[in-house]
Amino acid sequence: MSQKEKIKIRGLARLAAWIFGIWGAVVTLKALYDLFAGEPEANLFAPRKWAFVTQEQWLRYGGFELAYGLALLGLAFYAAKFSRLLPEVVTRDRQEPEFKLFE
Repeated sequence: MSQKEKIKIRGLARLAAWIFGIWGAVVTLKALYDLFAGEPEANLFAPRKWAFVTQEQWLRYGGFELAYGLALLGLAFYAAKFSRLLPEVVTRDRQEPEFKLFE
């Protein structure tokens, strides 16, 4: 007689959505700060502002950071939408492992 096992499927997609969403929000907020209020740390040690890192380079970096954060938020949104299509639990026959460690 084979035993049955339950595998939670939807929760895994929801977990991924939460991780992507939280990290995407953090990165997006930091990017907005860098673009509109922040400046590179190199400005604190430079003889004059924007000597080591130009403002153009800093804005390019902030734009990349913003795109990355928004991409993560998009992944979170679509992972959450996709999780609604998945079943909550899948039941299947328990499978024996192909190898045993201590035999």
